[in-house]
Amino acid sequence: MKIKKKIPLIDQHDKNYMYGGKFGGNFIPETLKKPIDDLTKLFAKLRKDKKFLKDRDYYFKNYVGSPTPFIKLENLTDYLGGAQIYAKVVSEANGGAHKIYNATVHCLIAKRAGKKFIIGDTGAGYAGKMLSMAAKKFGLKCKIFMGSKDIKRQRPNVEAIKQNGAEIVPVSTGSQTLVDAVSECMRYWVSNCDTTHMCVGSTVGPNIFIKICAWSTAQISRELVLQIKEEFGKIPRKLKLFNCVGGGSSAMGFWNEFMDTDAEFYGIEAGGPKKSKLHAAPLTNGSKIGILHGAAQYVVQDKEGQIGTTESISAGLDYPGISPLHCFLKDTKRAKYSSASDEEALEAYQLVSRLENISPSLEPSHAFAKAIKIAPKLKPTNIIIVNSCGDSIKDKDIIKSKLGSYIR
Repeated sequence: MKIKKKIPLIDQHDKNYMYGGKFGGNFIPETLKKPIDDLTKLFAKLRKDKKFLKDRDYYFKNYVGSPTPFIKLENLTDYLGGAQIYAKVVSEANGGAHKIYNATVHCLIAKRAGKKFIIGDTGAGYAGKMLSMAAKKFGLKCKIFMGSKDIKRQRPNVEAIKQNGAEIVPVSTGSQTLVDAVSECMRYWVSNCDTTHMCVGSTVGPNIFIKICAWSTAQISRELVLQIKEEFGKIPRKLKLFNCVGGGSSAMGFWNEFMDTDAEFYGIEAGGPKKSKLHAAPLTNGSKIGILHGAAQYVVQDKEGQIGTTESISAGLDYPGISPLHCFLKDTKRAKYSSASDEEALEAYQLVSRLENISPSLEPSHAFAKAIKIAPKLKPTNIIIVNSCGDSIKDKDIIKSKLGSYIR
């Protein structure tokens, strides 16, 4: 099992939509087979449709705000010593996070499909916020499914979703977090697929949603390749790309265009509180393969094989599964995965926000935490780039409660 060169990673599946024969697939009820097949066929056409690609590029530039900045973190580099540290500041995109790419593409697809309604899931609130923004932009009525626990801890994004005219559907089952929001969103789509388009907020779920999301967020690395060449004249050898990983959408977008290079990929999961055995890091903790939201993947499970309880200070990483694409990258050893604790993420947020003119949300703070540990051990000829994929504004209440103050 290995990654094939010159073939997009999202297309490296077999006839059953399995990556490496083990991950992904479409484990869906019969009622979802036709809408999934219809969407799969439509997206296959749209990927080659010049008018659709022109529309995508237009809105990425004039609505999303591409390209987002690529900057050297001079103060952090000097403070730590060792490797040169850069950031791709994706949080400068319209709305404050990478989720806007996927949301925009899904709304364009919904319009092409003649759907008037669009629904989506959210954990940290960014996927929901971005989808509500894009729905408003494209004249679609929108529902956002969100766990009751996340509604309480991500208040700023909840308020933004409502201001954009979308309806928030609280999910009070299970852990009341992202995993349950995705489940309820899919259940709703089963009954309303004739009039409603569904946007899955990350690279999870049945294969078509993984493809759409990864294809959309690949804009991040398309920009970054050009920015790196402008900065260095070429892509430096063994470039080290650090990204947080929950469902895995920002990492897929960040790494996509570097698959054929010798760039090293570091995915950092949510290790949870130091004093707790709970986490949201299936790749780091040797979790077994299970089926979650229609796809086979490594997933946190209890002793009976049921979906296990997770815990993370970061709502966007608080998910028991992981994209089948990341499972594939782990098994082929193309990417390395580890985790950072809640406490390490908070410390990284403090240091980066104090030294630099960016303020990462708690999701990318996990990636910064690992980069901060590794950078001093490397030579100045090494280049580290961290995807600062979200802004900390949404986490200000959590940060204040944990640290007593909030740095913006």
